[in-house]
Amino acid sequence: MISDTYIPELERKFCRFETVPEVGEDAVIAGYASVFGTPDQGGDTVARGAYARSLEALAGSGRRVKMLWQHDPAQPIGVWDEVREDARGLYVRGRILDAIARGREALALIRAGAIDGLSIGYRTVKAERDGKGRRLLADLDLWEVSLVTFPMLPEARIGAKTVAEEEALARAVAETFAEAGRLIARD
Repeated sequence: MISDTYIPELERKFCRFETVPEVGEDAVIAGYASVFGTPDQGGDTVARGAYARSLEALAGSGRRVKMLWQHDPAQPIGVWDEVREDARGLYVRGRILDAIARGREALALIRAGAIDGLSIGYRTVKAERDGKGRRLLADLDLWEVSLVTFPMLPEARIGAKTVAEEEALARAVAETFAEAGRLIARD
């Protein structure tokens, strides 16, 4: 049975959190909803730049990617304040609204570790197939990013550091080791 909220041309991809994310009192969540170059459990791989046209069109029209509960368009649970591509994938940061019942439920489930996935809802504009039936998704119309129960792409998750944050952390670690080396050399 298909519900009246089902959109047949909208594809969905799920991803799993590696660890239970921490959600602050302000209910801000962040992480990667999609990771470039990594096949999902359905065999699809998203190419770098696949979201660029869609994100530009959304920004130009003043619209946002929606934050939904389990892909249900009748259940928005928050807002994505930032949706962008970087070297790793599609980074999202947003707020779950605890002023609505479903938002409070989502926060409780995330904090308890019961909800462990993100999922993208999109329409494929351009894709290429290899000889084994797998797709390389080159251009996607991004509609929504949902919190879901069952993920498709294990590498994408809430709590993932951005490439810039990882590079800054690597520099800080390198500087710490360099300073430790200088201190040891003096003794």
